Amino acid sequence: MIKITIKDQGDKMVAILDGYLDTPSSARAEEDMQPLFTCNDKDILFDCQYLDYIASSGLRLLLGILQNAKDHGHHVYIKDLNDTILDAFRVTGFINLFEYV
Repeated sequence: MIKITIKDQGDKMVAILDGYLDTPSSARAEEDMQPLFTCNDKDILFDCQYLDYIASSGLRLLLGILQNAKDHGHHVYIKDLNDTILDAFRVTGFINLFEYV
């Protein structure tokens, strides 16, 4: 189960990911992240401090948001990846797609 909290912080949208972004929760996560898909005027920051697991369906979701942001000239940042999720980003090559803070 994943809990997603999205905050508008002026110059950027911050999405706090909490729990497991696995295949069963990815459809609901996509609904919860709709503001990030339609955010065409701000950078996006994914705060992963509380994210325990991410499946390939979750990675695809983040990739879709990244592509939309780049299409509109904005950046997507990720912070506080734990070692397990960092390894998933390395293995899939996502480590080279996102900016880290």
